[in-house]
Amino acid sequence: MTNFYTDVIQKHPLFHSTERCASPLLLEPMTQAAVSAIIADAKLLGIDLMIFETYRSDERQEVLFTQGATRLRHVGDHHFGVACDLVKSIGGEPSWKGDFSFLRILCKKHGLIWGGDWGEPNVPHSFRDSDHVQRCTLHRQPQLFSGTWYPDETYNPWADSP
Repeated sequence: MTNFYTDVIQKHPLFHSTERCASPLLLEPMTQAAVSAIIADAKLLGIDLMIFETYRSDERQEVLFTQGATRLRHVGDHHFGVACDLVKSIGGEPSWKGDFSFLRILCKKHGLIWGGDWGEPNVPHSFRDSDHVQRCTLHRQPQLFSGTWYPDETYNPWADSP
């Protein structure tokens, strides 16, 4: 199967890097377009956003887990170019302060899932990641992680239900 992950990410010099990657070029094209649109729409709301992290290697995930910076030992959607962490830009510096619930509406508008409700705002979730956005439903993740599925340009996570 050929896709952005196998064609671009696996061949990229950062594939095994422990460094943070904020390059939108390591987001698959539809995710990249949606993230750009969310940043533009947030700006219209008076909120400056910046990309904090896009691609994340297995090696980086292990470092973050060991440091206690994440509860997840194994990397998720970031590794496949379908996830991004968006933070507020305050004087050009990243900030996680304040409310990020505006991302719920912007994500749905642009075909992404928000980590604050994982696409199910009426379902209580034990893990909330308010600065996280992704283009993969939770139920589709096992297929993504196993390499048996990758979103194409027509994939809409809001139309993908179990």
